[in-house]
This record gives sequence, C-alpha cells and structure tokens, in this order.
Amino acid sequence: MKPSARLWAVAGGVGAVVTGATAAIVAAQQRKPTEDPFAEEPFGELKPDRTSTVAAEDGTPLSAEEIDPSDGEPAELTLVGVHGFALSRRSWHFQRRDVASLRLPRVRQVYYDHRSHGQSGEASTETSTIEQLARDLDGVLRALVPEGPIVLMGHSMGGMVIMELAAQRPELFEERVCGVAFIATAAGEVGARGLPRPLLSKYNPLTRGVGELAGWQPGLVEFVRAAGGQLTRQATRRLAFGSRDVSPRLVDFMLEMLAVTPVRGLVNFVDTLGNHNRYAALAGLKHAQILVIGGDSDRFTPFAHAERIAAELPDAELVRVRGAGHMVQLEQPELVNSHLIDLLQRCGGSAAPNRRNWWWTR
Repeated sequence: MKPSARLWAVAGGVGAVVTGATAAIVAAQQRKPTEDPFAEEPFGELKPDRTSTVAAEDGTPLSAEEIDPSDGEPAELTLVGVHGFALSRRSWHFQRRDVASLRLPRVRQVYYDHRSHGQSGEASTETSTIEQLARDLDGVLRALVPEGPIVLMGHSMGGMVIMELAAQRPELFEERVCGVAFIATAAGEVGARGLPRPLLSKYNPLTRGVGELAGWQPGLVEFVRAAGGQLTRQATRRLAFGSRDVSPRLVDFMLEMLAVTPVRGLVNFVDTLGNHNRYAALAGLKHAQILVIGGDSDRFTPFAHAERIAAELPDAELVRVRGAGHMVQLEQPELVNSHLIDLLQRCGGSAAPNRRNWWWTR
C-alpha cells in the first residue's frame, strides 16, 4: 500500500480502507495462478469405513474398500469405481472424498483393485484379459453390493471392463445398474485413435527390451519411471495430464500409484487392450443413464473415443473437458464431480437437470 494510503488508514479515512481492500483483492488475484490448489490435499490419507478381500472365481484375492455416507445415514444407492490400467483404486481420490458428503442422494461407495494392480493378487497370462476383469467386477458386486441400485464409474480400462460386463450380464443392467460414467475410455480402435498400433504388441522391441514393459499407452509412464530422475516427472506430467498447469503434488501422486503395481504383471494385459472392440456391447446400456467424459488433450484415449461412445448411445450426456488429459478425474475434479453428482441424483430420483450432450467450454 502506498504511504499516502497508509496515512489515510491511520487517520480512519474511509477511502483508504476501500483502496486497501481493493489492492488486497488485486494482489490475491495476481497470486492465484501460482498457488497450488492441492497443496493441502490429503492424498493417500482418506480412510475407508471397511476394507475386505473378495475372492474372484479362480481364487485370486481382490482388495476392496467401502465408504459410507459421512453422516451415518442409510445410502440410497451404491457407486462402484473401476480404475484404469497401471493404476489403483486410489485414482478415485477426489470422487470418494466429495461423494461421501453427498446428501441427495446418500451414496455408499465401493472401490477395488484389479488383479495384478494395487493390493490385489497377481493374474496369470491366461487371466490377464478384459473378459476376466469383467468377471472380477461381477464377483465384487455379488460380494459387496448384493442388492440395491448401482452406478458404475469406469476410467480408461475400467470403462472397457464395464462394457464387457454389460455383454456378459445384460440382466444386471436391466434390473440394477441405473447409471454408468465412462471417463477417458474407449469402446474400440485404441491403436487407431491413440498411439500407433505397433506399440500395442507384446512383441514390440520396447516391450521386450525394458523389463518386459508393456508398450501400451499408460505403460509408457512406467517406462520413463524406470529411467529415474527428472525425466520421470516430466514424462509423467506430459503423458498423464493435459495442457493446463498441473500441481506437482498430482504428479507425485501419479508416481506413487504407478510404483505400487509391478510392471511384470502389466505386460500380460497388452493383447487384450489392443484387441478391445466392444461397440456392440454398448447396446446393453440402453436402460441406464450414461455419462461420457473426455479431455481434449488426452494422449491415450483422444476425445474422438468419447464422441464415438456418445454417438452409439444418443441419450448419453457428453462432456468435453478443455485442456484436460487422460487423468481428467484428478486434473479437473470439480468439473468431473459436478457431472458425476448430477448422474447420481438422476439415478437417485432427485430433480436434477438432465443436461444431455452438454459441452463444457471453460
């Protein structure tokens, strides 16, 4: 504040008080772009109400957790998160945080780790398939959500798993799955619309040469992680997120998740991801409310995939997140959560607006 302004303040001048307040607002606005919105975010510190191990049909242990509504009242429906390739259930950090406090409707949440991911048991070469992951999801639902309405939320490979489950158990989607959120995923043509198809092959020299590392898209993050040092952070930032400023803490969080899942267990999923084609399975979702979210700076599953899914499901709500990358639910959590909550409210019977094919242009 200028000396003259300070004199006015000492003298009790009203004009100086207004000037000082205006200056403070301007200064705060000038500082805002450099502040980290996630500086105090408790990544990894959210505690579930219950943890459990679900035995898959072949006995593979699947690590899961449940979160009840924060006010302790009974839930009206259950949200189940199905995470993406090379990640874990921790990738739903912001969703589990915000949905727990939702009151209209109250929502119980279930999150689990795929086999060969996070804290779950390892898959064999034969069971490293989207078909098996869909059966695993079915097992989780039977064990932890035996009754009541369900909303499924799938990111990347998790969305593919939900599509396959719709093909395997169409009656579940007719009777109990009232909503599905597809986030940064694809129904097919992953090689054609994402990175070059040769990278999808387990026989690619990159795959064989670096600890049997999968060459498929998010596996590239693991490749640069193996290199260590600053390159790891730069590559993770570039591959996982979009064109906007990204909190260093988000990059750290990504690195922590990637470090938990052994690379050797991921290579077996390369073929099933490269061969993924489930456009026909989308027909099984006609009874559910559908939300499709994609970032237009996604290097793994470009926004064209979201558009194609929405074209196959004309009643779906399509959301384009400007400047966001593959980890859109971490990068733009407020926006993603607002649309997710709309979906939950529609499924819960609330009178929330139904914003079909609404494009976010922020």
